[in-house]
Amino acid sequence: MLLLLATVWGGSFFFGEIALREVPPLTITLHRVIWAVPFLALIVLFKGIAFPRSLPVWGAYLVMGALNNAIPFSLIFWGQTQIESGLASILNGTTAMFAAVVAGLLLPDEPLTAKKIIGAALGIAGVAFIMGSSALTDFNPSNLAQIAILGATLSYAFAGVWGKTALAGQPPLMNALGMLIGSTVLMIPIVLVFDGPPSLSLSAGVWGALIGMAVLSTALAYFLYFAILVRAGAANLLLVTLLIPPFAIGLGVLFLGEQMEREAWIGFAVIALGFAVTDGRLFSFLSRKAST
Repeated sequence: MLLLLATVWGGSFFFGEIALREVPPLTITLHRVIWAVPFLALIVLFKGIAFPRSLPVWGAYLVMGALNNAIPFSLIFWGQTQIESGLASILNGTTAMFAAVVAGLLLPDEPLTAKKIIGAALGIAGVAFIMGSSALTDFNPSNLAQIAILGATLSYAFAGVWGKTALAGQPPLMNALGMLIGSTVLMIPIVLVFDGPPSLSLSAGVWGALIGMAVLSTALAYFLYFAILVRAGAANLLLVTLLIPPFAIGLGVLFLGEQMEREAWIGFAVIALGFAVTDGRLFSFLSRKAST
């Protein structure tokens, strides 16, 4: 299930690259959330989960939709107009480390430990290696795109804190559906103002990418996310962060002719090390092996 989740989430970068051929980034975000709503709603109804009737809860869903969907999806899709999908997925891999730091600063029950700080520092080092020293002096569109992806990871980090504090009492699948409804409500007026009414005259390939992104990379992904959370816990679920880039890169190489520079692979290795430090279990395992 973890591998399947990594595949469908990694596929979102691949689908986004195809959709960008004919659809602007903000409109892609709207397509991703609006078509996912009915599919996830069917799952919620099938499981007999009641819809909340509290206005504050729906207000919390609106904020969650902004932090976990509308803002990061839009930033990532815009970033992909300037950089390849594989590189975008690598930068997105810093999410878990930044989330640990933000949670450590804002949540009293998740203190900011030394391993979280070291893990985040390694993640930043990996990103810095990918971007290169020119990022400090030459803010070209490629560098700005990478910064946009990092902005998306920061938004995800705050979404995690918001979800834990404002939505902890609600059923997880209902939280996913409510969040998607909230992001849809937000994106409709934004798209109408900045992109105009979405065109339906798209090629079959682009429609396939949009529906695949909504059904597979969003609705199915959230279903798998919560299923794994129940079975394996949050710590194991975080492993998906490292599995997404290989799938995204593989799809880009096979179908889009993309190639990752050596610096990107080295940066990914440093980010992976940062994740291992933040997670802690790998080093605990090695320590136990060394003592036996």
